[in-house]
Amino acid sequence: MKVLFIGDIVGNVGRKALKENLPYLKSKYKPHVIIVNGENAAAGRGITGAIANEFFNWGVHGITLGNHTWDNKDIFDFIDDEPRMIRPANFPPGTPGRGYTVVKGEGKELAIVNLQGRTFLPAIDCPFRAADEIVDELRRDYKCILVDMHAEATSEKIAMGWHLDGRASFVVGTHTHVQSNDERILPGGTAYLTDAGMVGPRDGILGMEREAVLRKFYTQLPVRFVVDDGKWHFHGVIVDIDEETGAATRIEKIRLMEDEWRME
Repeated sequence: MKVLFIGDIVGNVGRKALKENLPYLKSKYKPHVIIVNGENAAAGRGITGAIANEFFNWGVHGITLGNHTWDNKDIFDFIDDEPRMIRPANFPPGTPGRGYTVVKGEGKELAIVNLQGRTFLPAIDCPFRAADEIVDELRRDYKCILVDMHAEATSEKIAMGWHLDGRASFVVGTHTHVQSNDERILPGGTAYLTDAGMVGPRDGILGMEREAVLRKFYTQLPVRFVVDDGKWHFHGVIVDIDEETGAATRIEKIRLMEDEWRME
């Protein structure tokens, strides 16, 4: 099974880049299943039902979220009814939505799990205990399992990779919007990458307008962050998984730039 995971989609520029690049990526890598992190898709904070449907119509099979899950009030109108979208599983019991699901693409089934770290982020339930409970349950019926670990601290994401080595097929980090350079297959067969990166404005600061972010650092005064416009950059990762064992056999980062020449 070939799985394409695409990093945090940020605002209108990110959505535009996703739409433009999906046909190329499908042609080049021929993924069976495509997963995106969509927690910043609506003006940089949250996601709407209309945007989620756009992603599905373009060929995305599953959407993961993160700490901005609830930033757009529209989420409460559809998250319980959309089985292809998941929010962090370690949100408190009773939270709307689901923390894991199974998506299908090209005749393949992939279980996907969303977790959120606790270091430098709001205190929520333990992601490691949630991972144990959910992944061990999924492994009874599914070999291929992807875990999106949405976290600030690299150490916490690396720890989750080792924690799930041999149990998950792929553990990928999101949230920092900067693609890391540590892709590998761990000894137990789990593909790992600390952060997939982002899809959105390349000349902003993590997708936001530079001047506002700089002003915040200069003055420490309240500032309204707005998604930058202009040219995009695009980050993701492709992983090959042995369907018989659930072990990853290959991992490759993807990095594209608007106006960069490439062979179609």
